[in-house]
Amino acid sequence: MEFKFRNTEDFRSVCVKYFSFRNETDSTEPIRKLLPAIRNAYFSEFLDFLKENPEITENLSQYIHQLFKGKPFNLSLTEANILSENAFYPELKKRLLDKFLPAIENEQTVWYLVDTISVRPKKDLEFFHNQDQDQLDELFRLLRIDRFIGEKFVKKELYFSLNILAWRALGNALDVEVVNMAPNYRNLDNPFVAMQNEIDSLTKDFQKNPDFVLSSKDPHYKQIRIYLTQCFTFVGEAFKNSSKYGISGKINQFLLKIRQQLARINDILAVLVIDKEEDALQNSKQLFFNILEYKSHKNNVAELFSDSTTLISHLITNHTAETGSHYITSTRRDYLKMFLRASGGGVIVGALCVLKLLYSYIPGSDFSHAFLYALNYAMGFIMIYLMNYTLATKQPAMTAATMAKVLSEGKNTRKNYVDFAHLVSKVFQSQFIAFMGNVLLAFPVALAIIYGVDVIFKENFAFDKSAKLLTDLDPFQSKAIFHASIAGFFLFLSGIISGNIGNSSVFYRIPERIAKNPSLNYFFGARISKNISDYYSKNWAGIVSNFWFGIFLGVTGPVGLFLGLDLDIRHITFASGNFALGLYGKEFSVSHYAFWISFITVFLIGFFNFAVSFGLSMILAFRSRQVKFGDMKEIYREILRYFMKNPLRFFIPLRSELDKSAKELVEKTVATKPKDH
Repeated sequence: MEFKFRNTEDFRSVCVKYFSFRNETDSTEPIRKLLPAIRNAYFSEFLDFLKENPEITENLSQYIHQLFKGKPFNLSLTEANILSENAFYPELKKRLLDKFLPAIENEQTVWYLVDTISVRPKKDLEFFHNQDQDQLDELFRLLRIDRFIGEKFVKKELYFSLNILAWRALGNALDVEVVNMAPNYRNLDNPFVAMQNEIDSLTKDFQKNPDFVLSSKDPHYKQIRIYLTQCFTFVGEAFKNSSKYGISGKINQFLLKIRQQLARINDILAVLVIDKEEDALQNSKQLFFNILEYKSHKNNVAELFSDSTTLISHLITNHTAETGSHYITSTRRDYLKMFLRASGGGVIVGALCVLKLLYSYIPGSDFSHAFLYALNYAMGFIMIYLMNYTLATKQPAMTAATMAKVLSEGKNTRKNYVDFAHLVSKVFQSQFIAFMGNVLLAFPVALAIIYGVDVIFKENFAFDKSAKLLTDLDPFQSKAIFHASIAGFFLFLSGIISGNIGNSSVFYRIPERIAKNPSLNYFFGARISKNISDYYSKNWAGIVSNFWFGIFLGVTGPVGLFLGLDLDIRHITFASGNFALGLYGKEFSVSHYAFWISFITVFLIGFFNFAVSFGLSMILAFRSRQVKFGDMKEIYREILRYFMKNPLRFFIPLRSELDKSAKELVEKTVATKPKDH
């Protein structure tokens, strides 16, 4: 049988070198040499070698016991892979620091030994998990570590860890903001307090009798299991209520930490219970696996992002969905209304295009122009929002969240996919008619205004800028597609801002604070205070997101110029207005190529605005619903099938049997309003 050695010693030579005699050293070198040698060989061969060489086996067993004897391992149970900070960024900073510059640990702990012996604990864990379990059991017996769990010192460490975790979970759960997330527990006995009392009683039983063996019939154990279940329910209820009350990053971290601590208590209890003789071996082995697993994830940054952002993304998409539902057309009447609203947006953008052109002639630095452009965009976008008009590409970032509500969390069926594909067609047709409304009005309005300016001031302000305006609409002479993608990213970001503002408003109960503000009520009265509160609740998230969207678009070009980078933005509606200004500046004397390439690029820009903002928003929405990669593939496949069968539904409002369910979803989203707590 051929061995697979890869730049490591043969395990036989390592064993002979270090364990042919009684090795009483505390050095980790022997075990550090042995582990990679075992990994790069056949595990069965290693077992056979130990059975054929009882003296080496005995010496290896003695060495392992000597190495770990008396070394505490409670840190591996209470600290590893459990959040240590109460906020995301401090935790991220700590993990990154520990990842690249590991902390100095006490060398007389198992925590330090595992770090020293196993440089790659994840690989070691995978290696041992992949082995035949009967062979692994045999190894534990040969090395006399099959009853490790029954040793007094080990049980002492386990009970000590139980108490630490229970007290920490209790302290976190009693934080006033955490309690507010599960108000139905306010008038009930707190399960965390009861669980801590039972764990304390169980620990006292062990202290009175060090030979005490916990069984599943122990009354304290049974009560702890009941309270542990109630504690998990408490955390689940708090997370569930976050869609009603909103949540802060701090509370999210608190709840995640409590859940991790409860899971760790559950793991420790599982290895302490011994009902039959073979449980000692299985629990010893499980404790070994647990410690390796905890250590392998201790500085995992990806998991931190995953755990810390899933709930927030769910809340953001939920609050964004309330706005997004207004952007989906379900009937011909809605379709026509969308065109008219988009036309109003096109009129305003046409005026903004001319204003930006005139601002460019004002002498000043790049940053003064950035301020003027940002003010121009922000003012226009807020005006569009408050006048209930539509900017076409604002739709994708808002509608993605509404669409994701069709999907269940891990329980999707073919019907979900079909409903989702149908809703995609509704969004696309809404986007299409909004594009048409924006473009068809922005072009003539910009043309009419620049003509009026020319008549009044007797000067063609578009003349000097016309060449650049048309060049910017040629994807072969400019980075129009890249710049359109940047605008798409900012559209996505504005949706995030809108959802985040909505979540914060609910969490901090801003509308209620305004309505009940003593000063406002004294000077203006309760009725006006309530009207201000309602206005804030309805419009503030949209105003802020449109303001920042304008800032992003306005400063990108000047900042890129300042940094020497080719950064800019292209938006379909502004591209349409700029196309009109470019033609006017050239007195409509352009080549056929320049005209048609600019015309086509306007819609190409719109496509990339839509694709990037919608794609990123869907990723966030899928993540918020915990949609798996396999489900995503099936969703995209179903959308393609739906398009092949019903291509016209993506452009015009044709009746369908699925319209009713789509309409119900939209109405349900609008009807979902946060309640007071």
